[in-house]
Amino acid sequence: MLGREEASSGRRFSGGLGAVLATTLALWVFSLLRMPWTLLGWVALVPWLVVVDRARSSREALLLGAGLSVTFSAAVLGWFPGALQSYSGAPLWLCWLLMLLLAPVFQLQFPVTALARQLARRAVGNRAGWLPPMVSVLVYVGVEWLAPKPFADTLGQGFVYSERLRQFADVAGAPGLTLALLFVNECVFAMGRAFRTRGAPGALKPLVAAVALVVVMLGYGSFRLAQYVVERSTQTALVVGAVQANIINYEKLKAEHGTYEVVRMILDTHYALSDSLLREAPLDVLIWPETVYPTPFGVPKSEAGAELDAEISAYVAARNVPLIFGSYDVEGGKEFNAAMFLSPGDKEGEAPTRKVYRKSKLFPLTEWVPELIDSPGLREWLPWTGRWSPGSGPRTVLLKRRDGRILRVAPLICYDTLFPSYVADEATATADLLLTLSNDSWFGGTPGPRLHLTHAVFRSIETRRPQVRVTNSGVSALIDDTGEILTEIGDGQRGTAVMRVPWHTAGYFLARRWGNWLGPVALVMAVALLGGAVLGGRGERY
Repeated sequence: MLGREEASSGRRFSGGLGAVLATTLALWVFSLLRMPWTLLGWVALVPWLVVVDRARSSREALLLGAGLSVTFSAAVLGWFPGALQSYSGAPLWLCWLLMLLLAPVFQLQFPVTALARQLARRAVGNRAGWLPPMVSVLVYVGVEWLAPKPFADTLGQGFVYSERLRQFADVAGAPGLTLALLFVNECVFAMGRAFRTRGAPGALKPLVAAVALVVVMLGYGSFRLAQYVVERSTQTALVVGAVQANIINYEKLKAEHGTYEVVRMILDTHYALSDSLLREAPLDVLIWPETVYPTPFGVPKSEAGAELDAEISAYVAARNVPLIFGSYDVEGGKEFNAAMFLSPGDKEGEAPTRKVYRKSKLFPLTEWVPELIDSPGLREWLPWTGRWSPGSGPRTVLLKRRDGRILRVAPLICYDTLFPSYVADEATATADLLLTLSNDSWFGGTPGPRLHLTHAVFRSIETRRPQVRVTNSGVSALIDDTGEILTEIGDGQRGTAVMRVPWHTAGYFLARRWGNWLGPVALVMAVALLGGAVLGGRGERY
């Protein structure tokens, strides 16, 4: 008897591991964002759902979820340990170990979904067969909103290059696409189970539901694209000059050549690239990337710093073109990662006016350490931790264009872009443009810059605002309000681009009004459904 139990346990373990690996492989191929492999997303979770439904206990379900979180992180986010090692100098093995140990926390949706599904099945038994799948879908989306995901990744982002499907993001953002993908996976799973028990007629209902959802989403996307095409031709363009100098690893350069010489080289390079842009076209605005001027602007720390500040202002005045660039700002002993907005004076010889946006969403540890855990000991142990303070929050900046008209900019710096609700608060009804300054050089040569660009695409769709994205080393891009990338300077390239920005035309919808509303709504619905089922099951037993 013991031998049979051991053999059965071995088979269950092998089956569970095989299903986890099959789903991981399918999700990895899906994450490559290349047709026709993107279609795997619609069925990728089915092997995992099969073994989760066969779990005999909550513990087994949790293990299946935690296992998928680990393998998913290793396969889809396997580029991150190398980037972390490059930034921190920690051993690569330690970076991998930390990522894998934290995977069940950062990809919390997998273990919690498996557990909730198992509890729902136990509560309803053979009744209300629709409940476990419904709870699973809602829990997955809700927990993703709640979990501390450093890159805010979600499966729905895999449809970023589907011109029609991605338009649904103005309803519920990328999580809305995730919900649709999960629903179709559940329908495919239900089709297989129904076919085994009732034959082809039994599989018809879930098939119709899956096809109907996809058709509705495609139809909505076609409708939104048609709106944009009809109205776009009447819109005038904003002409932006973007500079991507591909100068990276400032700290190493400073150690080798000295701070002043490095800043001097950075500025001279950007002046030369900017002048070539100004010869190419009359620009309304000139834009340099995040922290391109790696010292405080307007509050210099030295006489040399004051001279460089004056030089940048003189450049703006001499070219008579507004300049937006990344720098630092200082106030009350605190230092901020900031975007500087310089506009030429109204009169000849008048100094440019300066406005500042301070980055509010800082990457944990590398840019900012919470006061609760900040200490000299931590700084000594992790010398690469950041010292910036978060800004005060969303704001719209008014910038005078070269022709004198006012441009209303919703500025974002790097990590700000990952937060849909934050961007929605910035992109008020009066904002003309989303502007992102970023430095993705630490992730160069990995999928990281492309993932960051994907977030930017969804923010433009959700708010129905065009976006100019300028980075140190790529990917710089012009994105219209349908998510189309009109201009791009690739990762690891030096280049400039004249970006002709079409004004926004497509009216915004729920994602612009409420930000990431689907996550909390899904979580509340899941708790209500699961709680009702559990309590109802207990009531029947008594």
